[in-house]
Amino acid sequence: MTKNHIIYILLTHSGSLLSKCINIYTKEPYTHVSIALDTNLKELYSFGRLNPYNPILAGFVKEDIIKGTYSRFPETRCALYSYNIDDVQYRKLKNQLYKFKKNGDKYSYNLLGLFGVIFNFPIERKNNYFCSQFVATLLNNSGIDLFDKPPVLVSPRDFRKCKELNLIYEGRLRRYSRMESSYQIY
Repeated sequence: MTKNHIIYILLTHSGSLLSKCINIYTKEPYTHVSIALDTNLKELYSFGRLNPYNPILAGFVKEDIIKGTYSRFPETRCALYSYNIDDVQYRKLKNQLYKFKKNGDKYSYNLLGLFGVIFNFPIERKNNYFCSQFVATLLNNSGIDLFDKPPVLVSPRDFRKCKELNLIYEGRLRRYSRMESSYQIY
């Protein structure tokens, strides 16, 4: 099958309290993962804060790299990766995202699952995800197998180390948003 669709994986480190805690433990440069279907990141999804000012309430979110939570953290660092997929994978991915968007209020954040990653013990909870688990689940359910572990044990580090992903930008997220509005990045 022809691989004629590009998806984007965005890794970020905002500097929020939770991201700093994760960073201290993991020593990794990025602590959050999102998935997008477009290069300008207008259709960017993950599991995170439902309200930019409240880190406690979290769930399925459509993120905005200009407004929302990222506007509170203007020094957010990021790495943007691209990955080519075929028509069948793309259709499956879009269908899954549609279900999440349609039923967004039924999903919660899998905070316990984060501890499972720490101890390499999968803690799955129905309709509960953390960011990297969510993105890995979407990919896995779309027939995109990038990792040799269950999605509930996938971390931002796994995405950063994945040789199948193509790094297309690394730097400040705010700078990317200004660059992207000026020209197309490939």
